[in-house]
Amino acid sequence: MSPQDQPERDCVIAGGGPAGMVLGYLLAGAGLKVTVLEKHADFLRDFRGDTVHPSTVTLLGELGLREKFLQLPLTRLPTLDAVVEGQRITMADFRTLRAPDNFLVLAPQWDFLNFLAREAAAFPTFELLMNTEAGGLIMEQDQVRGVRVETPDGGREIRATLTVAADGRASVLRSAAGLVPDEFGVPIDVLWFNLPKPPSPPPVTLGYISSRGMVLTLDRGDRYQSGMAIQKGGLDELRAAGLGALRERLTRAAPVLQPVVGTLQDWEQVKLLSVQINRLRRWYRPGFMAIGDAAHAMSPVFGVGVNFAIQDAVALFNAISGDLAAGTAPVEKLAAVQRRREMPVKVMQLIQRNGHKAISRAATGRRFAPRWVVAVIRIASPLLRRFTARFIGVGIRPEHVKPAAAGSRRSRRRQPGGRSLT
Repeated sequence: MSPQDQPERDCVIAGGGPAGMVLGYLLAGAGLKVTVLEKHADFLRDFRGDTVHPSTVTLLGELGLREKFLQLPLTRLPTLDAVVEGQRITMADFRTLRAPDNFLVLAPQWDFLNFLAREAAAFPTFELLMNTEAGGLIMEQDQVRGVRVETPDGGREIRATLTVAADGRASVLRSAAGLVPDEFGVPIDVLWFNLPKPPSPPPVTLGYISSRGMVLTLDRGDRYQSGMAIQKGGLDELRAAGLGALRERLTRAAPVLQPVVGTLQDWEQVKLLSVQINRLRRWYRPGFMAIGDAAHAMSPVFGVGVNFAIQDAVALFNAISGDLAAGTAPVEKLAAVQRRREMPVKVMQLIQRNGHKAISRAATGRRFAPRWVVAVIRIASPLLRRFTARFIGVGIRPEHVKPAAAGSRRSRRRQPGGRSLT
């Protein structure tokens, strides 16, 4: 390999979302030269995954970031309550988890990403390039050697030992690597919009589901980040019926919103989330790895997307950081990461797909479940809420930063004045 072909970075990551930023932070904290590419000029985009589960709060604690994170503008939820066919049910009680991480957090994703960017910038080997879009892979003898990028100043190449696609469900690098996900049919889409809280709001409620529809009401302090499930591809029909029909559907499903639905005055206030579930059969090739939505798009059911993406990042860091320090990225280590993470993904996606069937029934005016099922859920709720708290909040195979990997940190954190912290 000629000198000009030598990798300039240990790792280059396409995508400044939760997976990319956490992986970048971890690698830079281990003294590795890492570049994160974010195609936008900032992180400020609405209706992104904002649910941070207890497992992620625990990970932040392992990195010494927990208390700083909890100072951000966020909402802590000790339980997840839903109104099912007119009956309030506690679906998950996170207070049954081990303290101190026994709550779920709703935090605007742009605040979370800006926080991670500030913390990672303290490591001298961390680089975040905004307004920089990954356009293709550098390939040499079937080995990925880096990425071609487009910046406001033109194109350039960034060579790296490992290239990571964390650029979401429409991943450019995944396609460039010749990896095509298997798509699993989804019968629903979700409309997202903001609504002010009504006067005298009810207790914090995840959502309302019945034969009149399904509406989400995520508490944002002074407002609800709201969603409504519709049939897949049903937006055009709904738009043709007019905003009045949308407001009527909302108040039928969630009567508590009747005083505030009038604030929806324009379709520009309504964003469509085209719900997808897909998964790569192979997440890697020599010199390349896909993680997060680039490897497996998750449904919004249970709000696990952010947390699964972060778990992927931690698993990859644990497996590969020592090898990257030695200038290699063994393909068998990448394969091992897929094997470790694939089982939790498959289980969750299967449950989500079954959940879509119930949601689809509600979205089309049918009971989402027989009356006896709702009665059993309500009666068994005290027991079920402990199980669901662990299943949703901690997960099937939670990842932790390995002491050996964390102990390999070779860099020094900069103080604000430029001095390093040992």
